[in-house]
Amino acid sequence: MATLTEAKPEAVLSNDEILRYSRHLIMPEVGMEGQQKLKAAKVLCIGAGGLGSPLALYLTAAGVGTLGIVDFDVVDYTNLQRQIIHTTADVGRKKLDSAADKLKAINPYINLRTFDTRLSSANALELFREFDIIADGTDNFPTRYLVNDACVLTGKPNVYGSIFRFEGQASVFATENGPCYRCLYPEPPPPGLVPSCAEGGVLGILPGLVGVIQATETIKLILGQGDPLIGRLLLVDALGMKFRELKLRKSADCPACGKNPTVKELIDYNEFCGVRGEEAPVATDVPTVTVQELKQQLDSKKDLFILDVREPHEYQICNLNGYLIPLGDLPKRVHELDSSREIVAHCRSGVRSGKAVAFLRQAGFKKVRNLTGGILEWADKIDPGMPKY
Repeated sequence: MATLTEAKPEAVLSNDEILRYSRHLIMPEVGMEGQQKLKAAKVLCIGAGGLGSPLALYLTAAGVGTLGIVDFDVVDYTNLQRQIIHTTADVGRKKLDSAADKLKAINPYINLRTFDTRLSSANALELFREFDIIADGTDNFPTRYLVNDACVLTGKPNVYGSIFRFEGQASVFATENGPCYRCLYPEPPPPGLVPSCAEGGVLGILPGLVGVIQATETIKLILGQGDPLIGRLLLVDALGMKFRELKLRKSADCPACGKNPTVKELIDYNEFCGVRGEEAPVATDVPTVTVQELKQQLDSKKDLFILDVREPHEYQICNLNGYLIPLGDLPKRVHELDSSREIVAHCRSGVRSGKAVAFLRQAGFKKVRNLTGGILEWADKIDPGMPKY
């Protein structure tokens, strides 16, 4: 296959670099020429989180000359179970600053470029044009479609990975003759159908597994070696430790890379995916109650029925002594609720319980409200001793 980068004069290796990369250099598939291609390469990682951590660590160690990272978030405790580039001491720091410290410590020869911004339709094309390969470590559908379309429009390969619970996917999209992400998923799923990792969880090791696959594919593209995941979707089942592969074809009708593409510019991808802001939207505007109002009403012994629509394993972490009916079970268990009582529904953050309230109101319940911010906000503003997850 054709290589994406060629060895350049500025990519000549010093004696220190030759020693550092010696285990590469003695491999005929890499050698001096391949290592110089790695040094000449420019890779942009979208995100410094679960997938971005192993991606950035291994690309840095491998000697990719210029590594860009786009991220706007800060490190919090819930990241540490899987985002191995960050440590407990980094909590509260910008992920870019945390990642930069680790990467520079691994390889001082790397040209690290950090972009403290949210990737958007306004900046994606300009950013992507400066790099050879885009490695997508995002965790939401609007950004995945944005990355895909920007890669197609700029002619940059999209090294894709995604994770959820025990399952992952990886592929290489948007190459000259291969399919793009829209060939596989022409339309996003309905809002709220696929829960986020914050709602559904993710095995901490899984992003390491998928991120290393992405790093491997990136290096293969740079070297022009092996059989990259172009036209192939690799499915990872960590629980069964099974790998399956689906063949993908470039779609002639694809709106992004087909024969008559309709995607000529970047659009509003939140609107395209039906998402408001950073959370999956609640289907309908529903009556709400704040945590302060609920605390006051409970203290005054007001007759309230607290409905917890989380999962049983979440209830075990922390709870408000509410009546547990997981959101997915609500339609078949709605008979357990008394419509004459005043009901306050809650979940972790208020998203699932908002859907529960919308459903119950359609079912004829008049006295039902959603707890704004869910049990997380209760822990923040009412009971700081309550564990958060």
